[in-house]
Amino acid sequence: MRLNLEGKNVLITGAASGIGRTAAVLFGEEGSNLAIVDMAGDGLRDLARELGPRVVSTGTGDLSTTGGVEQAIGQALAPLDGRVDVLVNNAGSGVSRTFDEISDRDWIASLDINLLACIRVTRVVLPLMRAAGSGVIVNNASDLGRQPEANPMDYAVAKAGMLAFTKAMARSEGPAIRVNAVAPGPVWTPFWTKEGGFADSLAALHQMPPEDAVRHEISLRQMPLGRLGTAEEVASVIVFLASERASFVTGSVYGVDGGTIRSVS
Repeated sequence: MRLNLEGKNVLITGAASGIGRTAAVLFGEEGSNLAIVDMAGDGLRDLARELGPRVVSTGTGDLSTTGGVEQAIGQALAPLDGRVDVLVNNAGSGVSRTFDEISDRDWIASLDINLLACIRVTRVVLPLMRAAGSGVIVNNASDLGRQPEANPMDYAVAKAGMLAFTKAMARSEGPAIRVNAVAPGPVWTPFWTKEGGFADSLAALHQMPPEDAVRHEISLRQMPLGRLGTAEEVASVIVFLASERASFVTGSVYGVDGGTIRSVS
């Protein structure tokens, strides 16, 4: 299936690892021009070397702050001649902890990286899409935004906000600009596997080794497919939503979750 993404300028945040990195690889295979952004400069450089000339720009900065967004997105946009065809808001982070363990500072930090980063980046890119009269935005949310669990509550609240933002932006910016979201379930990426990542925090929460804690978490969510997903399974849907094959899709939330969502809507 041809997706007609050749020569499109694609800006991806959180591109140094996980779903963002895999999305960059898949867009590169489609012939897109890539602007990749992350706070992990080493990871960006490694990805740029792997993808070669498909990476036209990189931007390094902490997207949980206004200054970091201005720095990183400014760097990434500089070589794009004022044109962004696709924006993938992928940057995010989460820690599993109980409600009583989440301080005001923790709530604000979670909202900053998991919701406000998406809003701030969109605010920068949107005028370029409006001027061009076209564009696609894909936000990487979470199944927890639609079906919250007790942990991590702050992450779920932020991702629910992202879904509301997605719906509102689709209403605001149609018909020229399409805005959709993916809502992954548990996906085996560095978000889970890195030291201090989600698997380690689940291990502390459930008082068992990380791999056992992950299996226990999946059993609690009663996932029909009974396993974690892969970054490629999510990134493939992101690329589809960015393409002309999804030209009549906007304001939608695509669950890539192994069946964790049990509601009919």
